[in-house]
Amino acid sequence: MSNPDGQSTDVSELSPEQRLEPPNTRLLNAGIVTINDMETLRECVAYENANQQRIPILRRLKGRANEIRTEDD
Repeated sequence: MSNPDGQSTDVSELSPEQRLEPPNTRLLNAGIVTINDMETLRECVAYENANQQRIPILRRLKGRANEIRTEDD
């Protein structure tokens, strides 16, 4: 992923705000799909609850949590 300066950004270093407030919905989907651990997911849920409280986004995060749990089994 590139930032405006043209430098690549490690997706694991994205903040919840960067994941959940991108300029378009394709990047929003990518931000959620690339969450690979429960700690990051919890941070994103907390961010969403404290800010936008968008039900569709919270549902996507819940779905991703289920996927992560399944992968860990």
